Amino acid sequence: MTSALLGADLGLPTSHLDDHAAYIASWLKVLRKDSRAIMTAAAKAEAAAGYLLRATGLDVSVEPEDQIREAA
Repeated sequence: MTSALLGADLGLPTSHLDDHAAYIASWLKVLRKDSRAIMTAAAKAEAAAGYLLRATGLDVSVEPEDQIREAA
């Protein structure tokens, strides 16, 4: 999920997503056991993506002035 969030934020191509049927199938197995698993995973993926974007200076959700203040 983190890679999908980062890819969307960075504008990466999505043509490779058609090859992820096995990945989706594995999530279906998890969700059959725990319906909230996707929410937990999504929250952690969002936190990880945000961390990576901030660490690299690519965070598009923060105004440039805020990034400069945070770096100081």
